[in-house]
Amino acid sequence: MGVLKWKGLPSLLFLLFLLGAWQMMATAIQVPLWLLPTPAQIVEALWETRQLIWLHTLTTLVETTIGFAFAVVFSLITAGGMVLSPWLKRLLYPFLIISQTVPLIAVAPLLILWLGYGLLPKIIIVIIVCYFPITISLIEGLELTDTDILNLLKSMGASRWQMFYIVRWPHALPSLFAGLKIAATYSVMGAVIAEWLGSDSGLGVYLTRSSHSFMTDRVFAAIFTITALSFLYYALISILARLSMPWIHSKNQDSTS
Repeated sequence: MGVLKWKGLPSLLFLLFLLGAWQMMATAIQVPLWLLPTPAQIVEALWETRQLIWLHTLTTLVETTIGFAFAVVFSLITAGGMVLSPWLKRLLYPFLIISQTVPLIAVAPLLILWLGYGLLPKIIIVIIVCYFPITISLIEGLELTDTDILNLLKSMGASRWQMFYIVRWPHALPSLFAGLKIAATYSVMGAVIAEWLGSDSGLGVYLTRSSHSFMTDRVFAAIFTITALSFLYYALISILARLSMPWIHSKNQDSTS
């Protein structure tokens, strides 16, 4: 734990240095609040609007959590099916790539038009954003399994499912969690973008209203909240990765000691 603290200390000190320089320069130049608030003014806006921000955060949190959970389930099913069935992969893989070439900003208004302004279109957008990195990472991880081990198990009479569960899945966990970390940071932004295009609550709505009112300190407060929420998801995935792959964590500790 001491090693982890020491590794994060330079970044923390650099962040404090940037915030201090920002505070001193904005105060010395006397930049207007509507143009660029100081960190102290942003903290004050966070505190004054904490209840309102919390209500909007709850909406974004629900959209992100549900959408991320469904994206994980769909990715596990899709990646597992593609690896177990090469024919299925040849059929679906091109469509998986094509799905990422369609601009999200063009799809979101259609979903809102078809499904209304409720939670469902936001959840679907989060699923679309998170589905691709998780699926691709898991497919790559499952296919990187040592073929010699697979051939050995096959010669011992293991079924395709047994080889998948015993060998492929444990070897694919690092790639899976790498994709989950990427998707976790994208998920909040996907929900915010969906809220921009049509919603009555959420951090995206709060951010848009503050921007239109030239309340720049509240805009930065919303940005801080979005960043903190993304970091929270990333931290939770990192903790889950350590619990699921203790052998990798112990290996990293041995290499740094």
